[in-house]
Amino acid sequence: MIAKLQCTVIDCPDPVALAGFYAEILGWRVDADDPEWVWLISPEGRRFAFQAAPDHKPPRWPDPDHPQQFHLDFDVDTIEDVERAQREVIALGATFLHDSGGERSGFRVFSDPAGHPFCLCYGQS
Repeated sequence: MIAKLQCTVIDCPDPVALAGFYAEILGWRVDADDPEWVWLISPEGRRFAFQAAPDHKPPRWPDPDHPQQFHLDFDVDTIEDVERAQREVIALGATFLHDSGGERSGFRVFSDPAGHPFCLCYGQS
């Protein structure tokens, strides 16, 4: 091993707002002491960082001319749970993009308020 992963850094136009979006999904704590570099911290100490990128160009999933850059997968247990989770992430500002259509397992793709794709996966754990 050469190094340990410190965190994942996500470029976005408004770090405070995007950290707040993911804080609602994960139940993690936001540290916005510096609005240009905002931390999202789990109870166990895992971290994401959100970095100000004023000229951020969001991806356009699944358009290869505007690639994903990264995406996050979040697990829920069942298709009923994904229905609830979908309502909640949309209420937070997510945009629905795609449903894999699985009856027992699958995923639904959304974009966050800055345009990054993420998935709500169900029946996979």
